[in-house]
Amino acid sequence: MRKLLIITQKVDRDDSVLGFFHGWILSLAEKFDQITVICLWEGRHDLPGNVSVLSLGKEAGASKIKYLRKFFKYIWREREQYNTVFVHMNKIYVILGAFFWKLAGKKIYLWYNHQAGGALARLAFLLADKIFYTSPFSFASGRKKTLAMPAGIDTGQFKRREETAKEKSSLLYLGRISPIKNVEVLLEAAKILDEQGVDFFLRIVGDADDQNYLRELKAQAKELREKGKVKFLPGVSHNQTPPIYNQSEIFINLTNSGSLDKTTLEAMACQTLVLASNKSYGGVLPQELFFKETDAQDLAGKTAAILGRADQENLGKKLRAIVETRHSLNQTIEMLVANLK
Repeated sequence: MRKLLIITQKVDRDDSVLGFFHGWILSLAEKFDQITVICLWEGRHDLPGNVSVLSLGKEAGASKIKYLRKFFKYIWREREQYNTVFVHMNKIYVILGAFFWKLAGKKIYLWYNHQAGGALARLAFLLADKIFYTSPFSFASGRKKTLAMPAGIDTGQFKRREETAKEKSSLLYLGRISPIKNVEVLLEAAKILDEQGVDFFLRIVGDADDQNYLRELKAQAKELREKGKVKFLPGVSHNQTPPIYNQSEIFINLTNSGSLDKTTLEAMACQTLVLASNKSYGGVLPQELFFKETDAQDLAGKTAAILGRADQENLGKKLRAIVETRHSLNQTIEMLVANLK
């Protein structure tokens, strides 16, 4: 029997950031006889009978000591229910469990796509049997035992929906509202577009990590908000994002070069045009869809040029084809199954 242990942060189909992983578990459940999932936080999920979910209790306010006790209890108690371990992103679990798993003959696989690394990441890489990553800027890129992977976009869920009309000159930012996302650069570009008389409407959809930063952004956008050019909306569950992508002409990602942000690829799968400064998309996006990092003037110019293009529909179809051929969930699952021995 093929029996897999997955360790991840959240199992919650409604989570705005990690909700996608619910779909990964569903797809893996079709390939394995049994899956046990240990997660830090358990939310709403709808998983088949061959999947069991064990929470470390963060959703109930458990302490870190209780997390550790539960983690060691679960990996020991469930030892006969898995023969392979797949740790998603969090390197510390590889380090904590490796001694037992090595003694028990369990293979250890780590998905690690962070740009940052350090001593703990190196130790986890040493202990793992293989490390998966998607971005060429990942700390794992180019190291021993590592394998570049597709990003894993569910192209059945993220697709063009003809019943949802594209809103003319609509721009979208969707994701965490955090200083590392450079949202203030987008607002500066919006101000430039407005001064140039370019017709547009910008939605900023997401929850803020830092409420002070959010207040600063809203103050920066005060005039544009009063004109009806900019609107801030709260974050939504991952399942609710496809219609939002579908109604927008251009999705804008301002994250600096590093990880391969799934939101950009999800927008592309919905045939929404995208603009990005992240060099991780080199070889993925056509050159005209890049702007200079943190350069509001360049972003404004690229946005105005794309809003005026007559071939938006054809370009959107090309962007979806890129995701289908290089970053689909089916490709990711097939490669994982082939490697999780």
